[in-house]
Amino acid sequence: MSMPYYVSPEQMMKDRADFARKGIARGRSLVAMQYQEGIAVIAENPSNTLRKISEIYDRIAFAGVGKYNEFDQLRVLGVRAADLKGYQFSREDVDARGLANQYAQMIGQVFTHEVKPLEVEILIAELGKSAETDQLFHVMFDGTVLDERRFIVIGGDPESITQHIAQSFSAAQSLQECILLARSALSPSEAPLTAGDLEVAVLQRNANRRCFKRITETQLATFLD
Repeated sequence: MSMPYYVSPEQMMKDRADFARKGIARGRSLVAMQYQEGIAVIAENPSNTLRKISEIYDRIAFAGVGKYNEFDQLRVLGVRAADLKGYQFSREDVDARGLANQYAQMIGQVFTHEVKPLEVEILIAELGKSAETDQLFHVMFDGTVLDERRFIVIGGDPESITQHIAQSFSAAQSLQECILLARSALSPSEAPLTAGDLEVAVLQRNANRRCFKRITETQLATFLD
């Protein structure tokens, strides 16, 4: 009888991490950052039908990079979990921190126990009553949760994009300034991205319960002029 092939746990985890990183790096990047009136989420996404950015709950947005079918399944699970918790308890009990922890458990479980890890990284953003109480969470492919401040970059080449944004970022910037900065950071060196190449949504600080708003391509074109 032949002996079963042995792979050390350390090597197995490394191989899974390398596999997930390569899949995510092939995708296009996404940026979320604070601006004067809330939080903007800007993604490179030329598709008119597939959305990287979505609303999860009243003041909470979700965005993902990597394999679309995988992070869209996570989005649906997040919407159901938020609706159930809001119905059973109260709407105020639904928050980004709780959702990020739930996502971390699901993604970490797959990474540890399944043959193939999820090739995704996700963002959970919650608009607070003030800029100081805004929350940005980055959930990585292995279930690690990072609590970010001011802005967050996921997917693609996050190091160079982060450096570019850090040089000019200001929480007091207008929405137009925010979009122009993100476009500059996300654009390849040879040509800037156009309105048709970007997907933009905001969590807008106002008196309404629902704060999520999509920026249309027509509106985006005026910001980029």
